[in-house]
Amino acid sequence: MGRYKKILVAIDGSESSMHALRESFRLATNEKSWITVVSVVPPYTGDLDIVGVGNVLQSMRRPYDKALSDAIVLAKAEGASIKTVCEEGEPYERIVDLADAENCDLIVMGRRGLSRLERVLVGNVVARVIGHSQRDVLVIPSGTSIGWQKVLLATDGSKYSKHASEQAINLSKSYGGMLTVVSVVDVPSEFYAEAPQIVDDLIKKAKVYVEGVKTKAVADGIKTEAFVREGEAYKIITGLAMEQKANAIIMGSHGRTGLRRLLMGSVTEKVIGHTPCPVLVVRS
Repeated sequence: MGRYKKILVAIDGSESSMHALRESFRLATNEKSWITVVSVVPPYTGDLDIVGVGNVLQSMRRPYDKALSDAIVLAKAEGASIKTVCEEGEPYERIVDLADAENCDLIVMGRRGLSRLERVLVGNVVARVIGHSQRDVLVIPSGTSIGWQKVLLATDGSKYSKHASEQAINLSKSYGGMLTVVSVVDVPSEFYAEAPQIVDDLIKKAKVYVEGVKTKAVADGIKTEAFVREGEAYKIITGLAMEQKANAIIMGSHGRTGLRRLLMGSVTEKVIGHTPCPVLVVRS
């Protein structure tokens, strides 16, 4: 299996987060995992001196307590065992800290249907969790299901992609799935006219990356296809996922520090914003 023995599922009561929770039950059954479910009450930013602030804080907490109560009901209906935790504070910080404290292997989060504007907004909780956590993160969009029968691995040859490649091969082998490997050459259009040799070199390197993964996967008995494509990376990756009817996209995420963790726009974050299926971001 994927060796995810302890899973942390973050919920906020939204349909997308509860959908992710339901899907995590299936994953936990297959992986024989323990599930901790967390709901985080965001910090109160109003005036603490106002009369009735206690009632305000209680009202803020209510939907998150309800989300955990609903989670318990869902778990009983599915025959799943869960532990629930209600935290208070900055959501991404509490999620990351709890995953560390509980020694979880995987964080599962939902993703709402995003508008064009929302796809490029800075600082959403999912992006921040990925940016700050060293745990793998599985993002499940509304209306999608977890599955490892058709996995799409996106690689750029980096050490981060190496970890993702190992997990993609592991999951494909464990679940008897097929693996598609893609590396995207994404360069400005002027390079083709002004520096064609650079583009040719990048294409050659990309072919080495995907063929290296394919060789390892085939040696493990996994049916594998390898592609090198040119264009805007996230569009190529999500388009190929639709073309191949992939059950999941697996990617690495480059380690970032400081303010850069908060910035949207990386290939991984754009793929999550446009994906037609769950995305597993491999960090460990």
